[in-house]
Amino acid sequence: MTDLSKFFGDNSPLKSLLPGFQPRAGQAWMAEAVAETIANLDKLVVEAGTGTGKTFAYLLPALMSGRKTIISTGTKALQDQLYHRDLPLIGKAVGRPVSTALLKGRANYLCLERLDRATDVPDAVVDDLNAVREWRHRTTAGDRAELNEVAEDSRVWPFVTSTVDNCLGQKCPEHSKCHVVKARRAAQEADLVVVNHHLLLADLAMKEEGFVEFLPGAEAIILDEAHQIPDLAVQFFGVGLGSRELERLVDEVRVQTAPFQQPELQRRIDSLQTAIRVLRAEAPRKEGRHQLEEVLADIRAPLEGLRLALGELNTAVVEFSDASIELEKLHEQLCGAAERLALLASEDSWDGLRWLEINPRSLRINLTPLDVSSTLNSLIDNGHQAWIFTSATLAVGEDFSHFTSRMGLSEVRGLTFPSPYALKDNGLIFLPPDLPQPSDFGHTDAVLESVVPLLDMTTGGMFCLFTSHRALNSAKRWFKTNKRFLGGRKLFAQGSAPRDDLLRRFREAGNAVLLGTGSFWEGVDVRGQALTVVAIDKLPFASPADPLMMARLEFIRRQGGNGFTEHQLPQAVLAMKQGAGRLLRDQNDYGVIVLCDPRITSKGYGRMFLKSFEPMPSTSSVDDVARFLQAHERKGAVA
Repeated sequence: MTDLSKFFGDNSPLKSLLPGFQPRAGQAWMAEAVAETIANLDKLVVEAGTGTGKTFAYLLPALMSGRKTIISTGTKALQDQLYHRDLPLIGKAVGRPVSTALLKGRANYLCLERLDRATDVPDAVVDDLNAVREWRHRTTAGDRAELNEVAEDSRVWPFVTSTVDNCLGQKCPEHSKCHVVKARRAAQEADLVVVNHHLLLADLAMKEEGFVEFLPGAEAIILDEAHQIPDLAVQFFGVGLGSRELERLVDEVRVQTAPFQQPELQRRIDSLQTAIRVLRAEAPRKEGRHQLEEVLADIRAPLEGLRLALGELNTAVVEFSDASIELEKLHEQLCGAAERLALLASEDSWDGLRWLEINPRSLRINLTPLDVSSTLNSLIDNGHQAWIFTSATLAVGEDFSHFTSRMGLSEVRGLTFPSPYALKDNGLIFLPPDLPQPSDFGHTDAVLESVVPLLDMTTGGMFCLFTSHRALNSAKRWFKTNKRFLGGRKLFAQGSAPRDDLLRRFREAGNAVLLGTGSFWEGVDVRGQALTVVAIDKLPFASPADPLMMARLEFIRRQGGNGFTEHQLPQAVLAMKQGAGRLLRDQNDYGVIVLCDPRITSKGYGRMFLKSFEPMPSTSSVDDVARFLQAHERKGAVA
């Protein structure tokens, strides 16, 4: 096994490449554990606190191991950062070339064939389409992340990228130039490949033919932000069918069959369109998630109408499927949709939770498995690959059982490396006294009345994180009528602009207030005085009505367990750690975490949340908070 000590000691080559690099014992120990795991084709679970340097702690041993490695990240943004920034830097430190590749899902790559056919597009996307056409001649990778002038959510992308359903494969006239094919070929030839969890799980679930042969070739698989995997896996190993997907299918069939001018075919297309509209009209009006069993009586007839319309259209399309590869693919898609609909509507389907999701202009029927641990175990426990799972939030205390049981991991080694930052000195937990219960109608207003006075104690900025959009909207209304409390600071609110743009403006302001929910709880990095207070309105217990939660609780109940202590509580503790982890992102950072839920002190389980912040002290005195912030601001002024 390669000696890695020189890379993490006082004379590390990283010092000249990475400004501010400092040797950290936890980083070195983690790297050794990763190297040993890869060498022995073993399994390892590592919780690495903020500042441990976990990225380099797994990249170096992976690069030095000589084994073909896949690294999977939580988001495409992290994937790009790892590949374009971190890997080149580590490559310089290692001093020898290692072949690497970046691989994303096919929808991230320009499809030349679909671009050539994208002529009849809405006026709103014409400018973006022209930008894509111009970029076509500049790009070698075809990765849409390169084209900054076209928004990630632009409506042009579905016209110029492919899906597994509409890709023409080897029959495509542009197959020899295909960016997806080239990216996959490069990945198969590389020593180290960077993917994301969605692509990894799509492959594990064998949802995309032509890529499944890639994964078994890897000898080491490293999953960063691994805490996301269990919930993502539940979704990937489930089944779903939505109205938007069906409407796109109808549009595609209409376009591809227009040259035939067959009245009976057009009638069947119209019938399917009508059946989709009838299902939406008969479905519950209330937005959100519903158990299918509770609403099935109301939509059984529309579902049967949809099944018949799908079958009739498919029968008509199959007669023309030899006319073009596009119609052949459409026939396959109609067959697939009919199969999924039959599975979703059947009373005798495999064990899982059926639910209906209602959105303003669409609906989706889902079948979620109660448990995927055995499925994951069969994929992971194969004896010829090393698997490393790492994140800042995997353990409750030093107990990994919540994560490992959901992943189907048994007798796996678990290591915890706390943050090397001076949490005891630089962080403080504030528990505002006399707050109403979270269920109280006035809870959000009371939270803000307790939190906003802290702005007078710091020249830095504040995050207010909420566990629901309803609370977030209440906070927006509160600030609208209480602007004076901002004291001239800028107020940013989730939903008013793209997340990355809000974060950029928040950092630049230096002392702003940001209101956010879900997407701001993790993967957000604001360093320095721009963020000195993170306030969290409630303990982040997931709603028991959430289908993923319901499925898990039902599984635990059937096993004779306690769903609250075995799942809801540890999930909430880990979510809280993620949210609070936004605060101290650098060794010189300081700040206050405000927990605005009285259950922390009134319920026995509240101690588990406070324990997860150790060694950070806590207080219920606002005077303690004032002294803490003033002392650190004085220290910063002197420095």
